[in-house]
Amino acid sequence: MEERARSCLLRFRHRLEQDIKPSYLMDHMVSDGVLSVDEEERIRTQPNRKDQAVALLELLLKKDNRAYISFYNALVKEAYDDLASLLQDDLPQMLPDAHNKSSDGSVAYVQAVLSEGGVPQRPVVFVNRPELVNRVREKLYRLLKEPGWVTVFGMAGSGKSVLAAEAVRDHRLIEECFPGGIHWLSIGQLDKPDLLVKIQSLCFRLEQSLDSQSLHRPSNSLDEAKERLRFLMLRRYPRALLILDDIWDSTVLKAFDIHCRILLTTRNRSLADSVSGAKYEVEVESGLDENKGLEILAKYTELNRLPEEARSIVRECKGSPLVVSLIGALLKEKPNRWDYYLRQLQQKQFKRIRKSSSYDYDALDQAMAASIEVLPDEHRELYKDLTVLEKDIKVPAKVLSVLWDLEAEEVEDILEEFVNKSLLFVDNHNKPYQYYLHDLQLDFLVEQNRTQLESLHTKVVHQYQQHYRDGPPTSGDEECLYWIRFLTYHMAKANLSQELYSLMFSLDWVSIKAQIMGPAHLINDYVEYGPILDKENSEVRSQFQEFLSLNGHQLEQRPFPDVVQLALSEPRSSEVYRQALLQAQDRTSAGKLYFDWLNKNSVESLSRLVIHPHQGSIYSACFSHDGTKIASSGASKTLKVFKSTSGEKLTEIQAHDDEVLCCAFSPDDRLLATCSSDRKVKVWNVEKGMRLRVFEEEHQEQVNHCEFTNTSQRLLLATCSNDKFLNLWNLNKPSSQNTMFGHFEPVNHCCFSPDDTYVSTSSNDGTIKLFQVSSANEWKTINVKNMFTDSDEDVLVKCSTWTADGKHIICAARNAVLVSILGEFERVYCRVLFAVVCCCCSVGSSICVFQLWDLESNKKMADCSGHLSWVQRVQFSPDGSQLLSCSDDQTVRLWEPKKVHTSSAVHLKRDSDVLFSDEEIIVSACGCKLFFLFMWILVVLMFLSFFQVLEVPSGKLLATLLGHTKTVLHCQFSQNGQTLITSSEDTTIRVWKWQSGECKVLQGHKEQVRCFALLSNSPAETRLLSWSFDGTVKMWDIESGEKLQDIEAHRGAILSCHVSPDGCLFATTSADKTAKVQHLHTYCVHTLSGHQDCVRSCRFSWDSRRLATGDDNGEIRIWNVKDGSLLKICSRESKDGMDSLHGGWVSDLHFSPDNSLLVSTGGYIKWWDVEKGEALQTFYTTGTALKRIHVSSDFSTFVTIDNIGILYILQRVV
Repeated sequence: MEERARSCLLRFRHRLEQDIKPSYLMDHMVSDGVLSVDEEERIRTQPNRKDQAVALLELLLKKDNRAYISFYNALVKEAYDDLASLLQDDLPQMLPDAHNKSSDGSVAYVQAVLSEGGVPQRPVVFVNRPELVNRVREKLYRLLKEPGWVTVFGMAGSGKSVLAAEAVRDHRLIEECFPGGIHWLSIGQLDKPDLLVKIQSLCFRLEQSLDSQSLHRPSNSLDEAKERLRFLMLRRYPRALLILDDIWDSTVLKAFDIHCRILLTTRNRSLADSVSGAKYEVEVESGLDENKGLEILAKYTELNRLPEEARSIVRECKGSPLVVSLIGALLKEKPNRWDYYLRQLQQKQFKRIRKSSSYDYDALDQAMAASIEVLPDEHRELYKDLTVLEKDIKVPAKVLSVLWDLEAEEVEDILEEFVNKSLLFVDNHNKPYQYYLHDLQLDFLVEQNRTQLESLHTKVVHQYQQHYRDGPPTSGDEECLYWIRFLTYHMAKANLSQELYSLMFSLDWVSIKAQIMGPAHLINDYVEYGPILDKENSEVRSQFQEFLSLNGHQLEQRPFPDVVQLALSEPRSSEVYRQALLQAQDRTSAGKLYFDWLNKNSVESLSRLVIHPHQGSIYSACFSHDGTKIASSGASKTLKVFKSTSGEKLTEIQAHDDEVLCCAFSPDDRLLATCSSDRKVKVWNVEKGMRLRVFEEEHQEQVNHCEFTNTSQRLLLATCSNDKFLNLWNLNKPSSQNTMFGHFEPVNHCCFSPDDTYVSTSSNDGTIKLFQVSSANEWKTINVKNMFTDSDEDVLVKCSTWTADGKHIICAARNAVLVSILGEFERVYCRVLFAVVCCCCSVGSSICVFQLWDLESNKKMADCSGHLSWVQRVQFSPDGSQLLSCSDDQTVRLWEPKKVHTSSAVHLKRDSDVLFSDEEIIVSACGCKLFFLFMWILVVLMFLSFFQVLEVPSGKLLATLLGHTKTVLHCQFSQNGQTLITSSEDTTIRVWKWQSGECKVLQGHKEQVRCFALLSNSPAETRLLSWSFDGTVKMWDIESGEKLQDIEAHRGAILSCHVSPDGCLFATTSADKTAKVQHLHTYCVHTLSGHQDCVRSCRFSWDSRRLATGDDNGEIRIWNVKDGSLLKICSRESKDGMDSLHGGWVSDLHFSPDNSLLVSTGGYIKWWDVEKGEALQTFYTTGTALKRIHVSSDFSTFVTIDNIGILYILQRVV
């Protein structure tokens, strides 16, 4: 053994002796041929595990390099990853031509590479198929210079997986082609959440051998996981091979379309057509030839000469390696039954009801039946229980321990018997081992036990309930994952409706499953089992499903949010809210914090489903014509298709080289068209995700919109572009069928009339043109710019659409939505503050809100708010029951028009002030609408440079106050409510006696005055402290208007200021990344440094001993005021899945009266334990970028406004 390796063993000898279990490791070492059976027996005779470990290491030190490598591989296989990592750096390098090979024909180097990558070992009985192996290797060598795909395809049970593993068991191939390693991933029939888990585990495995800086948090979405895998394979493992075993679905395969080297096994040879890159194929014949089949039987029975029946058995098995292995395992146990098993196969006693064109099941049936027959009676019943397993699902022994009510060790012995008889397969790459059935074996069991399926599933549920009577498992291990994922499946199959109701209508279950599996699994459960749940209570099912759909993006965050707090934002009539309130009230007695949103009923316009399909703006989203699917595209250059019920992704296509500006379904939903800034138009097969056509020659600039005709009778595709042209495409022709011209500026949108007679175009030249489809001639021009004679600005017609009867055209231009009777405009629906982005199907949209209008009554039906940025497109579903919107905020939202109303919710600007009293709240806020919280409220509405005082509820105008010349930034009542103080961008502060209109102007700042504070310890509140972007703090006497003090505080803009409760100190924070504590009358006490970004907010504790500061990175620091030392950094290590610690700038801070709690606002609201610096609760608002939070004196009520103008009145649950 090399000296370096020997020294490593000696260095870590004590650690190894403490931890290893030699009996497990020696099995592998004997198999590798580095340990003899006699040596193994001598070690086993030692009295205890510790002595056995000492003896094994003593022996190992006397052996060669192969023994060291075999010992290392055994540690890896038995999941001693921490110990293996100690030995990894000193692994001896074995030369390719080394003569000392292990028993399976591979050098130790190859063993180490394959073991690290999770490549399966050879089966117990292995028959080499050199011709096929060499064909696969020849294809793999073609991946030497460029990435690509090698597809090994064949029918079920033909040995594809064994062949793939054997092909890479070659030193030269690994060294020349794949020095980055071989990485194996078993796939099977997966849905999207399980695929995410698979990719997460692969990324974790790849990251383990990298430095600690390369470790990455688990991906929250499939897109994120794909990007992480792409980074690892291209940057860290650029010449590695990824093996994907048993791929069924092209949509799954696309998750691995990351421009790397991939070998895949599948039953469907055409799957690789859906991905990009070089492709090579190897077909695996349907069966072994006779000699190979005989070789398997000979190895099982260990006979040099097989009896005459052997050839007949191989023929009856149709050459299937799986069936021959089943018979071989039986003959190993009963070597005198050759004739008996042959007769069983020939008589076909157990014929299948179902037949398959690709596989003759009769031989398998006979082999399975015979193998089960020789099991002991009690084991035969246990094997029958495996009928309830899902295909391609691996189960740990602990799950079967619960099902069978047996000790884990006994279960493992039984499972080992099943494996030895080829009735079960084991995945021993991870601990604990996991067991699974081949698809054909599971098919056999289901057919045999079809009449007992319900009772078998019932047994699973009852055994689970007995074992977990105190509550579901939450450990997150493989056993827990199985129960959390499949318990609802078993209940539904068992027809246990009441149990299913109780489980799925439980907020506890929602919380547990969402945390462990993610929200997509849960939403799919409510969709899949909806017909069962609706028999009990369809309204409650809808409430739970809606809660998950609207909060799914929150439930994907890590750390995981408090589900009870999220549920407290549900409507009060909801069962979700009722359960959450009961749990919150119960938990508050144990010290937990919960907050109820008192005015949530005012926010009526809610989307039914929120989906986050792309990274970047979403420019287009559309329904399929059957309403079951949604397609979306945008800045990410991708096209995605997902279910309209749950948001589950069905297809993802890397569609273009630049932003995808539009997507559209064909009338039969079989095709999707896309157009892009790359000037190309493409047509795709929806089901396969395959590109059918690409048109890249006609348009000379970006293509803005595409749309199919409404019927398939004469299918055409229309596209329009910045090149000012409209093109009509016949998909059977290579070039444009017709090109229509007439516009003088870019054409933004095109739309067929309902009967496909005309196509309309909307352009930046201020016109809509109507073209006849049959002749391609211009039929009519509608001059939209004539409707805007009040301004010389250009009129850009963004889009237009036809009414269902084809008589009206609706268009969006500048700040209005207009309706035309094919030429003459008869109605203007809405005038909005900003330019309308899109108008489709009678919906005008602007900024973050779009509007729903009734055509007949010319009445606005709803303001649909919820998006956080520009709304790019809206569309009704074909039956009008749903509404779709997409936005620059990277979300697609689904709405139910019948459930949205003209909202009475507040749409306020975020600058506000709140006065709490026993019976009323006085609110001052910028905006044009206000939610009325209590019956008697005095409201000040401010708009730009003037504001009004109104009496509520009468609406009587009490005062209109003019004076500021620029936008008012802040307002505040004096304590007696008689004086109102305002500050403005015009650099002044104004003190108003609002009842008389008397005003005093405080001048002296050189830049805008963002805020100010009344000094409460001054006589009759006559002193005021103001701060400005000019870096100064000034003190004023508001009675006389005299400036009392002028302090140069910071070099950068002052962003916040707070006066200590004892009136002695004030603190300022600045864009210069510092905070300062200063004496109110004399000098600077402390300069607080450490923040890495602008310090946005500050607040003294009520005892004036602590100061909290928050910055633009979301970090909060708590300081000792006396000496300026740092006491605590709040949650420095745990970002909430956002770009910053707080989802945005920390804009405001408040201590509780006892100084034990701190509340902060940023992208959402958080409450903190001051001593520990730990987050106690988070409230996620609909919008983001909260500016201020107002807190009642007892720290029980909180008021804030988000960036889309929604008011939140939160009250602590007691």
